Amino acid sequence: MVGLGARIRGRALHPGDEGFAAACSGWLLTVEHRPAAVVVAADAGDVAAAVRFAARAGRPVAVQSTGHGKSVPADGAVFIATGELRELSVDPRARTARIGAGLRWGEVLAAAAEHGLAPLCGSSGQVGVMGYLTGGGLPLTGRTYGFAADHVRSLDIVTADGLLRTVSPAQESDLFWAVRGGKSNFGVVVAAEIDLLPLRTVYGGELYYPGEDPGHAARVLRSYLAWAEEQPDEMSSSVTLMRLPDVPQLPEEFRGRSFVQVRVVFAGEEERGARLVEPLRALGPEKDTCGALPYPEITEIYQDPKNPVMAHLRSALLRELDDEAVVELISFIDPATPGGPFPGIELRHLGGALNRPPRRPHAVSTQGAAFHLWMRMPAPAGQAGTVRQAADEVLARLRRWDTGARLPGFLFDHDSAPERVRRAYTEADYRRLAVLKAKYDPNQLFRINHNIPPFGAA
Repeated sequence: MVGLGARIRGRALHPGDEGFAAACSGWLLTVEHRPAAVVVAADAGDVAAAVRFAARAGRPVAVQSTGHGKSVPADGAVFIATGELRELSVDPRARTARIGAGLRWGEVLAAAAEHGLAPLCGSSGQVGVMGYLTGGGLPLTGRTYGFAADHVRSLDIVTADGLLRTVSPAQESDLFWAVRGGKSNFGVVVAAEIDLLPLRTVYGGELYYPGEDPGHAARVLRSYLAWAEEQPDEMSSSVTLMRLPDVPQLPEEFRGRSFVQVRVVFAGEEERGARLVEPLRALGPEKDTCGALPYPEITEIYQDPKNPVMAHLRSALLRELDDEAVVELISFIDPATPGGPFPGIELRHLGGALNRPPRRPHAVSTQGAAFHLWMRMPAPAGQAGTVRQAADEVLARLRRWDTGARLPGFLFDHDSAPERVRRAYTEADYRRLAVLKAKYDPNQLFRINHNIPPFGAA
């Protein structure tokens, strides 16, 4: 790897150098990277130089900003850290933002809010912008506005030939389509221009219901499912089933308890949001935080961990849930059921704009699913196998309602096998992605990811 540092303005780090381990780390600690070298890019030129260097050296390229979506160990790779690509500007007249790959959503939220505008972020302000956008982006207001990828205007991307390209509906539209959903298979995205929405506030919050009594928990879940089916597109929501361990790290009121937790985000007037939530309040929540809140605080509804975690992450796309599904789901939080605890089985309600054709087509689709299932299960050292088995059991028992599909933004280490990656796309989209992979990256320089092999590859 001699000579890499002379080609860049940023830093080139090698094993043993100060800062090397920190640059390789990230939010998800269950995947460890051991690259041959790290390039802490100072600008797009550094990214292009690193890609050309890797191609000449016959090494793959890996890219990371915050490490929320780590999937495959980057062993032996040229590892590009984009955290210092921090361009951020807002055009209030055009209602757009230009954002660098090193930003987190919390920073974009704050900058946009100064102008009464809002980006379509997910549940965490700590997540990096570019991994979220290239995975499609499932916003908290998704039923109202669709996937975040719908609202990307252009992308600046370094492809396998080392060229910096700007792609959009008018420029290399096939690559623009592929990158929004195809993740890092086609290059390193260094910047994006996105739409902003005139949203200053939303109506939202959490409702906690005690779940120790399976009968009561089942009534709450059935009521939520019936309620969700009747909601307008302006209402996005989820229900989470929690069975918490009795450990001192948790607040006393949560230790060893089970809950049914409903979260809501209404993109409309406060009074109407309150009326729509009233049937949920009538179920008698133990805790209710719903109310009007400034849009920049929207990520606080989900209270995602801000610090790095050892966790096993799994997802699925489910069809409509019936009474048998309710019984199966509630069994996971029943204190009398052996096994567990299962810290969180979240079901995000889909439909609305998420199921409509986007204005700017991309490779992301719910494939007709009604709910997105998401599990984040703590996996302390030495317990990874047990945690994986618990996650496998959840998905096995819900197989009757599993569509078999996945969202590309929710593929993790367990989903890196080609047959699992394929589930994240329709057959037509996957074939098109493979054809474009053969065009833009025939030698698989970008393979440290949820890889889509080039069409025609053995």
